[in-house]
Amino acid sequence: MTNTKIPRKAMVGLVILGVFFLMAIVGPLAAPYDPSAFVDVPLQPPSRAHLLGTTGQGQDVWSQTIAGARTSLLVGFAAGLVMTSVGAIVGAIAGTFGGLVDDALSLLTNVSLVIPGLPLAVVLAAYLPAGTKALLVVLVATGWAWNARVVRSQVLSLRNKDFVAAAIVTGESRLHIVFREILPNMTSVLASCFISATVYAIGAQVGLEFLGLGDMSVVTWGTNLYWASNDAALLLGAWWTLLPTGLSVALVGTALVLVSFSLDEITNPRLRAAAASARVLAARGIRPGASTPVVRDHA
Repeated sequence: MTNTKIPRKAMVGLVILGVFFLMAIVGPLAAPYDPSAFVDVPLQPPSRAHLLGTTGQGQDVWSQTIAGARTSLLVGFAAGLVMTSVGAIVGAIAGTFGGLVDDALSLLTNVSLVIPGLPLAVVLAAYLPAGTKALLVVLVATGWAWNARVVRSQVLSLRNKDFVAAAIVTGESRLHIVFREILPNMTSVLASCFISATVYAIGAQVGLEFLGLGDMSVVTWGTNLYWASNDAALLLGAWWTLLPTGLSVALVGTALVLVSFSLDEITNPRLRAAAASARVLAARGIRPGASTPVVRDHA
């Protein structure tokens, strides 16, 4: 059994995510101020009293950034999980059953992919009542189709494998084959789908709330940006009301992408072989691309 070394980029991504999860879980309990309360003169720059300054309504930016992490990460990861689940079920059933079932589900998937996601999300968010549940519905409705297509293509390549044929011979139902035989063999693909869906969900959530299409009474990263824009922070030079939230969103997205790339590197044999070759060359002081691999026959 070979030992798989965890890529450095995965460690970096997991550390960043761990910091933000800790912020989301413990942060609000240790926040210096109530994130919704008026605590000082509006638009105060960073100081000892307020590490990241104050907003246009006199709230503490640091407290709002901490409080916003809990709601934004909860909605983003929950939406990513539901999108991945819906896409996996639709794609797996379409790829396994084939025929009219595949045609109908593929048509539904293609129609969902053809409709532009952002305009559709804006329209749905504008008509649905503001709130976390409505935002989850919007994110799932506009983000499940890509996962369904990926899963369907993988199922089509797996349904002719020996273990599927063995399950058919033993008389297992198609649904049993889908959920007990095929999907468990797609763990790495489903993990990548989940990470991609979560990145989309966090970005879309922040974007919709920045446009005012959310519950503005709840402190999230999106509403933080909305109120900063509403208070003309950029025109007044109050960069500290925008930068912490924007940097937090960027760091979480970067961390998820790093974990996704590392997952591909671990599970993809070609990428794993290329990484191992690069480590061997680096250990010998050889620059990648400056040498030609040679296979030695020890027989």
